[in-house]
Amino acid sequence: MATTFTESKEALMGRAKDQLAANVDEPDWTTRQKLALTCRALFDRGHDSGLAGQITARAEEPGTYYTQRLGLGFDEITEDNLLVVDEDLNVLEGDGMANPANRFHSWIYRARPDVNCIVHTHPFHVAALSMLETPLVVSQMDTTPLYDDCAFLKDWPGVPVGNEEGDIIAAALGDKRAILLAHHGQIVVGASVEEACTLGVLIERAAQLQLAAMAAGPIAPLPEKLAREAHDWTSTPQRSRANFAYYARRALARHPDAITA
Repeated sequence: MATTFTESKEALMGRAKDQLAANVDEPDWTTRQKLALTCRALFDRGHDSGLAGQITARAEEPGTYYTQRLGLGFDEITEDNLLVVDEDLNVLEGDGMANPANRFHSWIYRARPDVNCIVHTHPFHVAALSMLETPLVVSQMDTTPLYDDCAFLKDWPGVPVGNEEGDIIAAALGDKRAILLAHHGQIVVGASVEEACTLGVLIERAAQLQLAAMAAGPIAPLPEKLAREAHDWTSTPQRSRANFAYYARRALARHPDAITA
């Protein structure tokens, strides 16, 4: 006998959140492994642009973080070839050098103690949208985690290897979880690697949808109250873990060398 058909939407959503928290398994991956899997997952979704872009996560010591070695593509990253660098990009663990553009990551980590992972990439549709100097428009349910959560930097500050660019980008990001950089690409940040990976997948999807919709006609906005409800509903740590577990399984099936332990 059904017992939930008279319950409110609020009650049903609360029950679903509780069930999700109890039923999503979290594989025992290290931060290194999660970062390597994120690189592979985003590579498979068109985020590679030669050697451009960086994916980082805070390391164990304060003021340090994991990043890729300059010269390796996202499809070549393993848990073993990641570097650990300090805020000045000095290599503390690993061989090689970090991308000098990692400097703005240091600025974001300093400004946002809530952020533990940063994904900066130049995927095709995000890059194309950035050329139009227009903000990201979220008008479809799947991409509502980015609703009112994506900043926009219209004035391109140039190659982001200086402290000036780090200051500009960190300030423009503010307290949001994403930013579209005109004439450049995108940045998403997360409290976890799982969250940042999920948002990285979504922002390219949102840009692709926006470009397709703009070609067909004006984009109709979402109702604000419902959009905010959807944003909050899809932005929980449990959902990020569930999404990441799926992306990681797909990545491991295609790239079993990403995890070496």
